[in-house]
Amino acid sequence: MALFISIILSILLGFLLFVMGPIVGGILAFGIIVGCLFRGLSLLNDIHKRISKVTPKPDRAREAYENYLKEKEAEEQG
Repeated sequence: MALFISIILSILLGFLLFVMGPIVGGILAFGIIVGCLFRGLSLLNDIHKRISKVTPKPDRAREAYENYLKEKEAEEQG
């Protein structure tokens, strides 16, 4: 239902922009598109910040030490 309402509103907005003329309609359409792109970019940035807080950052020194211990154990057993 929300998609149908969105489609109808988009049709009305497109018709309104078409009636306003090429200059005013083009400027408004450009503003709407760029505004949506910037809003999407800011939402992606917010999602990235929230996810980076939740997931731990990999510690290269610990990983290297664990790999060293695994290799050492493999050499002792093999």
